[in-house]
Amino acid sequence: MFHKEGYKIISVAIVVFLGINVASYVSIQSKEWQLAIFVITLVFFILILQFFRNPKRKTVVDDTTVVAPVDGKVVVIEEVLENEHFKDKRLQVSIFMSPINVHVTRHPITGEVVFSKYHPGKYLVAWHPKASEENERTTVVVQNNLVAILYRQIAGALAKRIVNYAKEGEKVIQGSDSGFIKFGSRVDVFLPIGTQVNVTLNQKVKGGESVIASV
Repeated sequence: MFHKEGYKIISVAIVVFLGINVASYVSIQSKEWQLAIFVITLVFFILILQFFRNPKRKTVVDDTTVVAPVDGKVVVIEEVLENEHFKDKRLQVSIFMSPINVHVTRHPITGEVVFSKYHPGKYLVAWHPKASEENERTTVVVQNNLVAILYRQIAGALAKRIVNYAKEGEKVIQGSDSGFIKFGSRVDVFLPIGTQVNVTLNQKVKGGESVIASV
């Protein structure tokens, strides 16, 4: 199963893959070169397919938990000053996505989208300390009766497009699709101070399934 954001690119990749290999079959006599071109183009085609994969996730919907919005590795757990929406101290949990991770973004809690904003910006590497404030990014806040959670999609050096489906006033379900980031990047989650964090640094998490905090 592939994400809808990949349909156009996958279609183009199929045409290019077939075109290159038909051309090599017609114009190149060497079987070895034909095979080499086939293998190289096949590898690139498979990489494109795996990047846009959208596996089904079994989210256990629970208002007392916060699930990881994306697949990846936990690279930051620290108290920070969140200046955009809450304007107070929050507990930040950051998840870094490599190009081989699933890049679907999912809602970390069930609730109402009370804030959603896109920011143009730079393309610093995703783990750069200033990436959260200077890179292209989107900020979304989902709120329910127990908690308000802010999560921020951040473009990296390779990610040139962030897709965000969250709209203010919309009711969303924990684990449901909230967007997509094309190529390596990261997502920051901002939790209230005192929240119980259930992950550790360098732990790998699955979007929509791994519980990163309890409220």
